[in-house]
Amino acid sequence: MKIIVDAMGGDHAPLEILKGCVDAVNEYNINLTLIGQEDIIREHLSSLNAPLESFNIVDASEIIEPDEPPVIAIRRKKDSSMVKGFEMLRQHPGSVFISAGSTGALMAGGLLRVGRIKGINRPALAPLIPTKDKPVLLIDAGANADCKPENLVQFAIMGTVYMEKVMGRTNPTVGLVNIGTEEGKGNELTKAAYSLLKEQRNINFFGNVEARDIPAGIVDIIVCDGFTGNVILKLTEGLAFSLFSIMKEQFTKGFISKIGALLLKPSLKGLKDSLDYAEHGGAPLLGINGGIIKAHGSSDARAIKNAIRQGKRFIDMQVLENIKSNIVEDTEEV
Repeated sequence: MKIIVDAMGGDHAPLEILKGCVDAVNEYNINLTLIGQEDIIREHLSSLNAPLESFNIVDASEIIEPDEPPVIAIRRKKDSSMVKGFEMLRQHPGSVFISAGSTGALMAGGLLRVGRIKGINRPALAPLIPTKDKPVLLIDAGANADCKPENLVQFAIMGTVYMEKVMGRTNPTVGLVNIGTEEGKGNELTKAAYSLLKEQRNINFFGNVEARDIPAGIVDIIVCDGFTGNVILKLTEGLAFSLFSIMKEQFTKGFISKIGALLLKPSLKGLKDSLDYAEHGGAPLLGINGGIIKAHGSSDARAIKNAIRQGKRFIDMQVLENIKSNIVEDTEEV
């Protein structure tokens, strides 16, 4: 097993990244490959009393910054932690590369340096989003602003494999984001995608899902183009942030409110944890010929540890191999 971590990517790199790596090594009994500025990495690992024998450190002198043009950065900064991670992944497709760095650079590098799975037309970003009872997979969440119907079918297939193998959902349901639940609703993309999805034998197609039903968690996988998915993702994050801001304001208005907040604190913590991105680690970029997990840019140690747990399960459950076999079956049917 090879899990590769970009030690220099993210708002709180490298210290929080390395804290999460040390926690993961201690809890999951694994070895990790860290890529970044070696002297800094070793200094932090020593201060954290890390088991150094569990880490392989690959030196990289450059860092891709969040505001850099993704494609240009990937092409020019060949000694960056991210580009070196892609090269390792390309040489060892059975590995997983985890980064909290630039999302654009991660997607560009995945395509340019690693390449797609044979038969996959478009890779897709697939974060887990909170709902009433369980997290659901949103695919695509921003990698492809414009899609064709067959792209959405492949998203559904990849999402099904991921939810079965990594999240342990048996026969997960797939919903197509639309403006109505009836089969004939939507634009040309969703109408054509609906017809293709209902014919697929290797997915459990539920049908159309309206945006208002997504928070209820009526399906396990939400399929849409990247433009729509990114709007859903950002709206979900914004609503969660606003909800807690409003609650905090109300609970601190007076003495009685503060007492009520104190009594509700355990329940409120559970609610906050269910909406916390750090709980799930990161979003896989599915369709690349290797495992890539995009951790949130503001990831702390807990988020990184959970992203590593996610990567470990990705390898253990042979997600890449299962996606490949399912895509081959889908191609043969066509």
